[in-house]
Order: sequence, then C-alpha cells, then structure tokens
Amino acid sequence: MFYYLFQYLHSAFDFPGAGVFQYISFRAAMAVMVSLLISMVFGKRIIELLRRKQVGETIRDLGLEGEQKKAGTPTMGGLIILSAILIPTLCFAKLHNVYVILMLISTLWLGAIGFIDDYIKVFKKDKKGLAAKFKVLGQIGLGLIVGITLFFNENVVIKQKISGSSTDIGMITDLGNAGKDTQKGPVYSEAEKSMKTTIPFVKNNEFDYSKILSFLGEGYEKYAWIIFIPMVIIIVVFVSNGANLTDGIDGLATGTSAIIGVTLGILAYVSGNTIFADYLNIMYIPDTGELVIFMAAFVGGCVGFLWYNSFPAQAFMGDTGSLALGGIIAVFAVAIRKELLIPILCGVFIVENCSVIAQVAYFKYQKKKRGLEYAREHRLFKMAPLHHHYQKTGFHEAKIVARFWIIGLMLAVMTIVTLKLR
Repeated sequence: MFYYLFQYLHSAFDFPGAGVFQYISFRAAMAVMVSLLISMVFGKRIIELLRRKQVGETIRDLGLEGEQKKAGTPTMGGLIILSAILIPTLCFAKLHNVYVILMLISTLWLGAIGFIDDYIKVFKKDKKGLAAKFKVLGQIGLGLIVGITLFFNENVVIKQKISGSSTDIGMITDLGNAGKDTQKGPVYSEAEKSMKTTIPFVKNNEFDYSKILSFLGEGYEKYAWIIFIPMVIIIVVFVSNGANLTDGIDGLATGTSAIIGVTLGILAYVSGNTIFADYLNIMYIPDTGELVIFMAAFVGGCVGFLWYNSFPAQAFMGDTGSLALGGIIAVFAVAIRKELLIPILCGVFIVENCSVIAQVAYFKYQKKKRGLEYAREHRLFKMAPLHHHYQKTGFHEAKIVARFWIIGLMLAVMTIVTLKLR
C-alpha cells in the first residue's frame, strides 16, 4: 500500500524522498524492520493473550528429557509469524504482482489448515488434531492452485539473453533497482512462456519440463502441465510436511527456515535482476525481484519469533506456523524456478522427513519378517524424526538445534555456490 501511495506522491507532487520506494532494496529493508517489530514487540502481547486463554501445548510422554516442563507453553505462535509476514508485504510490496499474490494466498491457505489443526488439539482437546488426509488434501489443493497459476498465467514468463550480449559486474550502478533493464546491461529477447527451471551442477543449467513429452510430436509444449503440476504438488506436500516434522524442539524449524529464507531471497534478487542474471549466467525471470520484499518479511518474522522460541521456548509455533513455513519455502522456490535446488537447500527438512519414512518402513518390514516384539526392540532410529533420535542418544536439545543450524548454513552456502559450480 505504501508503495502505491508514495509512487503517487512522487509522480504528482514530486514529494521529497518518495521516490525511494521504487527501490526493492529499500522496501525489503523496511519489510525486515517492520516484521521484526511486529514479531518481537506485538508478539509478546500475543503470547500473553494465548497464555490467558490457556492455549497451551499438550505434551505426550515420549520419554524425552525435559519434555514435561514444556506442558502448558503457549502454542499457535505461528499467528505471530504469519502477521509478521503478511502485514509488511501488504505495506511495501507491489500487490498487483502475480508472484506476490501467489505467496500471500499460499501463506493464508496453509496457515488456515495449520490453525484448524491447532484449534482441534487445543480447544477440542483432541491430541490427533486435523486428520492427516485432510492436511494432505489441503496441501494438494494449494499445489494445484500454484501449478495452474504458474503454468497458465500470461505474466509468468522468462527472458532469454540474446547470444553475444553481456555485461560486467562492475557496471552495476543501482543495486536497489532489481529487475529493471539498463542501457549498459545485457540484451534480452521478448518475454516468453516457458517451463524451464534451474538444475544444479550442469553447465547449461536449465531443464525444460516439456522436453519429457517431446515424444508426443509437434505441439508437445502445451501438455507440459501433465509433468509440471504434479511436480509442484509433490514439492509443496513434501517440504510443508518436512517443516512440520522439524518443529519438534525449541528453535529448530524457526532458525532453519530463516536460513533457507535468506538464501531464497538472494536467489530471487539475482534472478530478477538482468545484470546479476547475466553475470551468473542464470535465467532472468521478470518481476521476481519483488519477491525479495516478501522473503525479507518472512526472514524477519522467523528471526523475531526466535526471540521467544529459542531454548527454553516461551511459545511454540504449532502447525499454524510450521505447515505455512514449509509451504511458503516450497512455493517460493517453484516461483523463482529453483525447486530442483530444494534437496540441497532444504536438506534438514528432507532428512527429517525421510527419517520418519525410513523408520515406519523398517518397522513394518521387521514386523512382517520377525514379529512385533523384535520390530519394537530393533528400530532403525531410537526415535523419529531424527532430532528426537539424538535426544534419546543423550544430546541436549540446544546442542542439537545449534548443530542442525550449522548444517543448514553449510547447505545454504552450497546452494548459492551451485550458481557457479557447474
């Protein structure tokens, strides 16, 4: 909203300082500050309100050290994160941008599913919460919306660099003006619809989903949705559930999401800037630079909530936050065509998810082969997800979180390095 207001003041009255709102770097900085303010200052009031309403966590007896001390800790703190994301985005982003609209819908959609789950657990006193099948159906629904929008919307395009045109990184004079062509920059073709995405560790690092259907003959490109939309659904479901499973000890999912968010923000910035896209020899995606404002609010919300969620936690985000965080990361990665980097960037989420799948599969295998008692005594992990395995091994949860963050940072650096490591 402020973007449109100050744009009008700048164009109509040449209002002093109003022109600064056209720069993505300035609006991203404002989004971070407002997001931190909301999550840290108003977050305390929300936590107190949740405590008065007795919106406390019900702890299952899992035999983990210190778990009973967490009983009654306010949950549904994801409301703080969602507020810290939505309000700055509405204030500082271009709200007519298709990518921003898609991210706002994704945030509200998965936040609502998580809220319903937490509501059933807290107020209906049903520890199981929303049935898993309904959660998955909701995630599939969002995947359909995202896939259909990105495939069919005419504003979702890329531009190809015309062969021979290039620039030098030293020519950059305005780092805030992301996504705008300059006379000194590279020359690009007209915007075109394409199902190309970035693939890591490959010299010409672009993969076209439609090529899988080339055997269909002429016009096969229009059927690429058969591959693309199911791919989007799988990514949304897997990453959203991965973040949900990771949210098991104080600060783990929040800090990991913040690290991933910073990385995605950098990738969005360079993908939406002609000069950086040319320098890094990556796909230029018009209008994705605007997503930096959304991701700045996302990171600010996570970091601000970490003030209360770090050990010992004063509030838990609940499914209201964890489902939304994972879904946001998945949709954002797809929007900037970096979804094939998710196995690297979201390695912590992936491992947590796979540890549960492996635990269940191994248990069923042993039960069928050697009986129930043997299967119970010879589990693959002491407990799943993986962070609980380390708790059972004797590690303090603060140490587990710190080490998972370090791994997350290493994976984030590796993700960015893939832009040049081919």
